[in-house]
Amino acid sequence: MILNVVDRRKRQYRWKFIDVIVEPTWHDNACDDSDQASRDEREPGYAARKNIPLAEAISWAAALQVSLTVYLYDQGSDTVPDWPPSHYEMWL
Repeated sequence: MILNVVDRRKRQYRWKFIDVIVEPTWHDNACDDSDQASRDEREPGYAARKNIPLAEAISWAAALQVSLTVYLYDQGSDTVPDWPPSHYEMWL
């Protein structure tokens, strides 16, 4: 379930292909002026996808069964790993 979206794209009008990272929303609890999310130690740290359409990124994140913050990046971002961690399937 998506609770927050952080758009870190420099090219914010690109939607055909982007990179995306999702993390449990409780990771944001330490940020100034943040709402506080419940922490579940069983949740993996993050999951990532590269070179996917924006709509698919949002659908994928929305289908995961934990409270998430979605980070959007430009396609080819060095921030997003080249391999998607397989543990994201644990969130389904």
